[in-house]
Amino acid sequence: MKNSSQTMLGSFFVIMLLALACNQPKQKNQPVTEAIDRTVIPLPEPEFGGIIGKTYKESESEWPKLPAPPAGAPNVVVIMLDDVGFGQTSTFGGPIPTPVLDQLASQGLRYTRFHTTAICGPSRAALITGRNHHNAGSGFLAEWATGFPSYNNMIPKSTATIGATLKGNGYATSWFGKNHNTPDWESSVAGPFDRWPTGMGFEYFYGFIGGETNQYYPVIFENTKAVEPDKSPEEGYHFMADMTDKAINYMQYSKAVAPDKPVFMYFAPGAAHAPHHAPKEWSTKFKGKFDAGWEKVREETYQRQLDMGIIPRDTKLTPRPEWVPAWDTLSLDQKKLYLRLMENFAGYLAYTDHEIGRLIDAIHQLPDADNTMIIYVVGDNGASAEGGPDGTLNEVKALNGFSTPMEENLKHIDDIGGPKGEPHYPVGWAWSGNAPFQWVKQVASHFGGTRNPMVVSWPAQIKDVGGIRTQFLHLIDVVPTILDAANLPAPKTVNGVVQKPMDGVSFLSTFHDANAKPVRNRQYFEVFSNRAIYDNGWIAAAQHTFPWRQDYAPGNWDNDTWELYNIDDDFSEANDLAASNPEKLAEMKALFDEEAKKNSVYPLDDRGTGRIYEAKPSPGGSDPKRKHFTYYAGTTRLAETAAPNMKNKSHTITAEINIPANGGDGVLVAEGGSGGGFALYIKDGKLVYEYNFFDEDRYIVTSTEKIPVGKSTVQMEFIYEGEEGEMAKGGHINLFANGNKIGEGKMDKSIPGRFGIDTFGIGEDTGSPVSKDYSPPFVFAGNILKVDIDLK
Repeated sequence: MKNSSQTMLGSFFVIMLLALACNQPKQKNQPVTEAIDRTVIPLPEPEFGGIIGKTYKESESEWPKLPAPPAGAPNVVVIMLDDVGFGQTSTFGGPIPTPVLDQLASQGLRYTRFHTTAICGPSRAALITGRNHHNAGSGFLAEWATGFPSYNNMIPKSTATIGATLKGNGYATSWFGKNHNTPDWESSVAGPFDRWPTGMGFEYFYGFIGGETNQYYPVIFENTKAVEPDKSPEEGYHFMADMTDKAINYMQYSKAVAPDKPVFMYFAPGAAHAPHHAPKEWSTKFKGKFDAGWEKVREETYQRQLDMGIIPRDTKLTPRPEWVPAWDTLSLDQKKLYLRLMENFAGYLAYTDHEIGRLIDAIHQLPDADNTMIIYVVGDNGASAEGGPDGTLNEVKALNGFSTPMEENLKHIDDIGGPKGEPHYPVGWAWSGNAPFQWVKQVASHFGGTRNPMVVSWPAQIKDVGGIRTQFLHLIDVVPTILDAANLPAPKTVNGVVQKPMDGVSFLSTFHDANAKPVRNRQYFEVFSNRAIYDNGWIAAAQHTFPWRQDYAPGNWDNDTWELYNIDDDFSEANDLAASNPEKLAEMKALFDEEAKKNSVYPLDDRGTGRIYEAKPSPGGSDPKRKHFTYYAGTTRLAETAAPNMKNKSHTITAEINIPANGGDGVLVAEGGSGGGFALYIKDGKLVYEYNFFDEDRYIVTSTEKIPVGKSTVQMEFIYEGEEGEMAKGGHINLFANGNKIGEGKMDKSIPGRFGIDTFGIGEDTGSPVSKDYSPPFVFAGNILKVDIDLK
């Protein structure tokens, strides 16, 4: 026990220290000293600085200080668009007006040699971790995941996100929109939740999981709970506006409660990824704007890029490849469809720019708006050719390997952009939108796949407003730059896990100096076996697969043709030097192999469809060979890969139900949506099984008699007619009630891969409806005791 003199002496020193501290300039809630080891997250708990005596009378309390970043740490907002090419926005010479992005660029800097991975999920993993995508377990997309560490899409705890680092240092962290980094087999109520945004350091999440969502019928999660839109498409609902509203509200609320606490927001619209869902009033603005065709639009973009200084004066416009037909060779029907699809895309992107403008206006109203850094990455890859040669009104159908006749698409041309379709424009517009470069999304070998514009605004620090920066940068450089701006180190351990070193490097120096030293001298690229290596101005490239050919897998990487470019003199990769400089090419190929081994790129895998069909982990670690499943009412919004895989095999669905005296219509089981799926439901008292084949063919079997009032057991039996290993075959459908056969029918084909965006549910059809025979969610009016699904 302390004696009185010790107590008085101790109190004297405490008072003196507090007095000295009060005379030191510091941020509110900022620790007196920065003698904190910020390389360990969470930060160590502060020692108690008060005095504990025998009673409160001789004691002095002190509240523990919450983590706070260094003084002056900025708010940070990272915006990433989806599937937008280098030459599509007006800010970088493109034909689509983006006045909000134009204005932001006039208040900050434009970066013209910034790079992505060439595909969405890997780009996003690189963006939020600061590591190359293979090092973050994201060599390709979750839907194509395989069981290799670099390709399992399970971001390791050793590559903690910027959310985790900033949260641990006292930031308010949030994520809105697209999340293509949580494996969909982990997106059910069974979790695990450590790879959800809330488990990766983002305190609030409002968005969707996967590569895309229907903008009118989105699959939304708030934190880890599935939620439904508050109104229908007919009432004006669109997810882009919804997520913007939520982001503005969250940011304003956070700042109202804790004005001195900096905010980190990751704002990732699903736009302009397919489905291209543009409100009609936006798409009609572009009627006739692209009638000159994709070559002329591309040439005009190129000329604007030259005039604006976006590209060097000696840049060549790369020629039209053989896989893009000349516009003047197209039929009138082709032009009609292709123009409507492009006008719709333009409307979608312009509408997105408008909505982001609402967010930026709200940012500018913050009390510390000047100390807010906005990093706006214009696309996670180049413009997408995944719509195929003709484009599509059902993007998932195209990804499953099915084409649609031109005359069939023209029948539905007025539906483009609305809730009834899932459109995507043809390859020619993607190529045009990547001016002046070769190739498109997925093709990581060339800049048409990997070079995306970026704009950075930070009024408190960037004074060369409207300036252009030409340093070679990559997504992995964003996290180190944010940490540098906040005066924070990269963590060595997060939650006890030793961290892999950052692959990225800060480009903060470029904010103040247009001629800052090169930030990045070397960078590899690889997606889908399309690969490249950049080193000190040189780049070697090998294109291997085609984005619109999921069935194409050459399987022989030694036969690839490597190209060689000196991009210091050849901005657009127009002059292949491979034949004239074979020694340099050999050196570069060896360098790619070195980087590939260093970054765990191997094994290369060029299978498209084959990887989609490869079995993924089962939810909660259950037996992947499981054949029997039991579900109960309330099971909704279960991801397709987390639900029983009934495709390409015989199966039964058995439901024990209770029909009330006043009738019991509604959905018993449904999976998928308007673009493809199935539903087992009761309508007008009769049992109905409907199989929606990409909204092209609908196979409907209705029972011959009504289901009686009270308890009943109803069953749908599907007998698959294909042999083991055969896909997309048809089969025979039988309906039963209480053991008696009450209906039968046949279907001559089935969907082999994925139904698409929508989900699996019991007792209702959430999202877009599988059937046109009811309006969603068509909740079952009776009671569902249980539903058994058995795979044969």
